[in-house]
Amino acid sequence: MFKSEYLNGLFKQVSERNEGQPEYLQAVEEFFEAMDFIVLSDPKIEKFGIMERIIEPERIIKFRVTWIDDTGKVNVNRGYRVQFNSAIGPYKGGLRFHSSVNESILKFLGFEQTFKNALTGLPMGGGKGGADFDPRGRSDGEIMRFCQNYMLELYRHLGPDTDVPAGDIGVGFREVGYMYGIYKKIVNESTGVFTGKGLTYGGSLVRKEATGYGLLYFVQEMLRVYRNDDLKDKKIIISGSGKVGLHAALKARELGGKVVAMSDVNGFVHDPNGLDLDIVKSLASETTEFSKKYLEYRSNATYDENPMNIWTIPCDIALPCATQNELPLESAKALVDNGCFLVAEGANMPTTLDATKHLQHADVLFAPGKAANAGGVAVSGLEMTQNAMHYPWTYAEVDEKLEVIMTEIFNKAYNEARKYTDHRNLVIGANIAGFMRVYQAMLDQGVM
Repeated sequence: MFKSEYLNGLFKQVSERNEGQPEYLQAVEEFFEAMDFIVLSDPKIEKFGIMERIIEPERIIKFRVTWIDDTGKVNVNRGYRVQFNSAIGPYKGGLRFHSSVNESILKFLGFEQTFKNALTGLPMGGGKGGADFDPRGRSDGEIMRFCQNYMLELYRHLGPDTDVPAGDIGVGFREVGYMYGIYKKIVNESTGVFTGKGLTYGGSLVRKEATGYGLLYFVQEMLRVYRNDDLKDKKIIISGSGKVGLHAALKARELGGKVVAMSDVNGFVHDPNGLDLDIVKSLASETTEFSKKYLEYRSNATYDENPMNIWTIPCDIALPCATQNELPLESAKALVDNGCFLVAEGANMPTTLDATKHLQHADVLFAPGKAANAGGVAVSGLEMTQNAMHYPWTYAEVDEKLEVIMTEIFNKAYNEARKYTDHRNLVIGANIAGFMRVYQAMLDQGVM
């Protein structure tokens, strides 16, 4: 599988040790493919057990969350926090509330977060957490009670210099507010222990837009460097209409692109003349299932009840912004056949490994999520800085810093790709660039 026998043996070991955790093993496999370019030339990596340590979380916290719903019924969920790596700073990563949440998904997300955070240049380690609780269909009171009971266990493992969570799927301003409120009451302190907070109590401007905006800043730099081009008049399709997909669409429009299709959990809407994003924005604020309703406002658009079919729509640029493994091999083939020349991941690992390789072999420009969707955690890091200073920056200041960070992330990935392999292989470049920062910190701090 790998050129390095060391990595082959280690991957066999990690596969046996983490049997039944496909998402995590997929993330490790992609990482090892990049590490294959450097482990043979640097014996210190094997000598100091860097790989063995970097693929093993420093701590996994797993606990019961008991809460009472509106009918008086007692419910029990599983809560988690994976504190993956703190070599370059406090653990940093979101909390996900969704029925699919399990240890494998959170380990994969925490592992990816470690290198994503390293790429930002900010002092943040990697972590992720959440629960198999789904807020959809629950009342505000039920969500508040769940969040408070979740934090009754997790609070003891958090701190502004220890572990700073944020939001993720199923966790927005409302949920962060409930969790931060009970945390503050328990510890009797107002600290920057959460990011993604409301603007009235320490949140940062641009935070909700950050991942989507950052994705487009990254794409803009790819077009400039690889094609001497920009986003003007490019046909774009976007999966997902949450805060990542929606704000990616809005920034794409601002930069001159034309979004021709967007999806939600139940289907997608397509208009070759370009979607009216003001209508999309209005509908997306009311429901997670905007696409079918869009036809009530624009009858010339078409609707398909299978969201996976969005990848068959002809486009120049495809932005998977929904969830992991949403873009499989067959969809990658359809994108190539229909003329797509750039794919950038707005979600965490939305493209399967075989689909990624097919896109790269077809000479499609490809941006991995650990680089392209780092905008969210970048602004989380900026929120931490503002909290520490007790001073907020303006919208323009944060947005400008975000664009600079995303451009620098591209340059780091590009330069490492050019150094070790094909300059277009940003998967290799991003993995190596993120790893090298964590690796050096681990070497400097000794074996522990």
